[in-house]
Amino acid sequence: MVELATSKLIDGKIVSARLKDDLKARVAEMVAQGKRAPGLAVVLVGEDPASRAYVKSKINTCKDLGIASFFNHFPADATQDEILACVNKLNAQADCDGILVQLPLPKHIDSAAVIAAIDSDKDVDGLTVTNMGRLAAGQDGLFPCTPSGVIEMLKFHEVPLRGANVLVIGRSHLVGKPVALMLMAEDATVTVAHSKTRDLAAVCREADIVVAAVGRPLMVKGDWIKPGAVVIDVGINRVDTPDGKGKLVGDVDFDAALPHASLITPVPGGVGPMTVALLMSNTVKAALKKQQ
Repeated sequence: MVELATSKLIDGKIVSARLKDDLKARVAEMVAQGKRAPGLAVVLVGEDPASRAYVKSKINTCKDLGIASFFNHFPADATQDEILACVNKLNAQADCDGILVQLPLPKHIDSAAVIAAIDSDKDVDGLTVTNMGRLAAGQDGLFPCTPSGVIEMLKFHEVPLRGANVLVIGRSHLVGKPVALMLMAEDATVTVAHSKTRDLAAVCREADIVVAAVGRPLMVKGDWIKPGAVVIDVGINRVDTPDGKGKLVGDVDFDAALPHASLITPVPGGVGPMTVALLMSNTVKAALKKQQ
């Protein structure tokens, strides 16, 4: 069992651990009923250290939860046709419920074409046009993991969403747009800000909840935060430090925002741990849909 957070920090490790406990129990129940365990296929192209670390974390999490994993590793000079052939094979593989192509891909490979080739019912990253359309239309589907993690964190801490004024800073396809749609589905009143937004500070000061997902270190200042607001910082940026080691910071000036916020995510340790947990959740969801 994991302990609940008692401070104003939203600890992604605690929330993700609770979700993983639930997923592990659901997988065990599936197996006990004589059903096949869910299966996740990961496709990695090249030797990028960060990508390898992410893939290792995902495979280890599969093992912890009882989910089968299938690792497909290609050299950096693999052709696009080879990657597409792998995706097509996995689309047809009966014990594969989810397909994750680790991004970024080498520049000579068209990432959009590879993502488009994934069966939408196995698209556990929630990146295909079909699943994005399902999200926009209010239909059930597999939705992007990081935005889904944001919603899980808010619900875990029982943050009221219905009627809340929410500001999403950033309009990317990966986070900004989908999290705005998810928040609207929860009956929040959502404003999406971007580089052309006039007087962003003033807009921010009106928000009950701020979701920062723009990729600019420490852009959101402490005095932009309305007293008592909830702050979800999706950004993760490496900045230089005097010792030359560098450190990770978010899009929000955490130290300055902390006194103003009622709840706030740290960076690292906030939203980050949720992404893998929601990937596993999508995999289990896809398996249950197929088996039903």
